[in-house]
Parts: sequence; structure tokens; C-alpha cells
Amino acid sequence: MIDPLQALLDSALRPNPFPPTSRYYGVRTTSRLTGEGTMVVYLQRRFVPGSDRFTVVQEHRVSSGERLDHLSTTYLGDPEQYWRLCDANDAMRPDALVEHPGAVVNIALPEGATGVPGA
Repeated sequence: MIDPLQALLDSALRPNPFPPTSRYYGVRTTSRLTGEGTMVVYLQRRFVPGSDRFTVVQEHRVSSGERLDHLSTTYLGDPEQYWRLCDANDAMRPDALVEHPGAVVNIALPEGATGVPGA
């Protein structure tokens, strides 16, 4: 039988398993004991920040056939960072950002970062 208190402590003290570039980096884990006595460790909810928490540095007008992973590669240097574009544009569905040619996608600094005035 697993000691629930020890399992909870172990999960709380474990370093975050996600790299700093992950949308889940810094999201805490928690655990619960099932009716069968199994300890299940899971991520707490990640609250998506509002777009007002981002500093927009550029806008991109979507062309027909563009893909979000290509935009994130072009502007952020990593196709897996598409979630940053979603957060900065209040997009709940990633593909919604590139569905309509002519739509504008805001390219922003990471949440909370501000640009250098006049740069």
C-alpha cells in the first residue's frame, strides 16, 4: 500500500518534468488517491493568460495555406512554440489563427516581457 502523504510530498518536491520552453513549465503537479489505493499524479490546470499580458512586437498577415508551425518557426525559431502565438492572440483552437487568409496574427514577446522603449 502506498503512503498517500509520502506520495503527495514526493510529487510536490519533484522538479517540473517540462523544459522551460513548454507551455506546462511551472505548472504544479498534484495527486489524488483512487478508491483502489493508487496514487495518481497530474498537472494542475494551466490558466491561459489574456492577450493583454503580452507585448506585441510585430503583426503577420496570414496568406492562404500558411501553417501555424511554420509561423512559429519563422518568428519564434521553434515550431513547437506555436502555443505562444495562440496565447498572445487569445486563440483556443490553434488552427483558428491561420484559417482565414488576411487575418492578422500578433507576434509577441513572452508573457510578462516588455520591450526596450525606442528599440
